[in-house]
Amino acid sequence: MPIYEKDVDQPAIRRAVREILKAVGEDPDREGLRDTPARVARMYAELCEGLRKDPRKDLKARFRERYDEVVLVKDIPFHSLCEHHLLPFIGKVHVGYLPSGQVLGLSKVARIVDTLAHRPQVQERLTTQIAELLNRELKPKGVAVVMEASHACMTIRGVKKPGSAMITSAMLGHFRRDPAARAEVMALIRG
Repeated sequence: MPIYEKDVDQPAIRRAVREILKAVGEDPDREGLRDTPARVARMYAELCEGLRKDPRKDLKARFRERYDEVVLVKDIPFHSLCEHHLLPFIGKVHVGYLPSGQVLGLSKVARIVDTLAHRPQVQERLTTQIAELLNRELKPKGVAVVMEASHACMTIRGVKKPGSAMITSAMLGHFRRDPAARAEVMALIRG
């Protein structure tokens, strides 16, 4: 059993999924659906594994470095679970910062994104959480986070607008105060 499945009440999820199947008029005991409650329980354990992780632990791999230009990790793929409909939103995030004496191990930026994204979320909060975590723990001169995502709750239900995307940003420190610094990081993101 993967680690993320251990702290989740899978029997409760299986019972709930059986009830949902019955409520929509399906037979949860028919062959094609018989194992669905267990699969859904495992899926939710995986999609919400960030609830049981502390993203600060990924910030321990820091290196003293006299570098004072933008550090940007672009196009980090992510997926999260919209807390309003429990449907996925999927996209990419760009995370940049201006170091103040220390830099973060490159893969750690992606790990932070994954940990915070793997919990029921809204994109606006997720964007801010990434920026604030880096700002609080790394103490850089500035942080820039830009997130682009397609939301299943917008594309397959409700207004049904496939192809639409939501873009959010969080600019802290120098990137918030200095229009030239903000323009520079946005130009780097656009490539």
